[in-house]
Amino acid sequence: MAGVKAPCALIVMGVSGSGKSTVAGALGERLGWRFEDGDSFHPTSNVEKMRAGHPLTDEDRWPWLNAIADEVARVCNKGEHVIIACSALKHTYRDVLLRGRDDVRFVFLKGTQELIADRLAHRKGHFMPPGLLTSQFNTLEPPEAGEHVITASIDESVEAIVDGIVRQLKLDGTSKAIT
Repeated sequence: MAGVKAPCALIVMGVSGSGKSTVAGALGERLGWRFEDGDSFHPTSNVEKMRAGHPLTDEDRWPWLNAIADEVARVCNKGEHVIIACSALKHTYRDVLLRGRDDVRFVFLKGTQELIADRLAHRKGHFMPPGLLTSQFNTLEPPEAGEHVITASIDESVEAIVDGIVRQLKLDGTSKAIT
């Protein structure tokens, strides 16, 4: 059986509080890939808007999504690997992130609004207030099979979630494919 070529980038997506940064960081450690938090690509105006409890508009998101897509292209074109945590809630956002590439995969962290609300209620020091969770779920367009997606339920331990993602990637725990 031929091996599966490793994607150059994984975008760990889901609503705020789904565990994107935690899972992406652990996945990066497991695979030996660099991890970037998509929040670091937001312009200051977006962070201030969210901190004030206002949801972002599509116009707010385009520069942010394009900055992430630029980083994905840079890394992939250099033959490197990266994992980026990014909400990527809509199909159109994911299209911007992919830019037609077939060497990028999405990892959708799926959970109930109740579970995630409970997590957000206990989270400290994040700019996204729990009150915006409803708007995130209202915006979410769950990815479809044709979108290069791996779906992972968040009702397990981080280690179990990462194990399941690696299994679905058909990688042996490194950036090399299983042959």
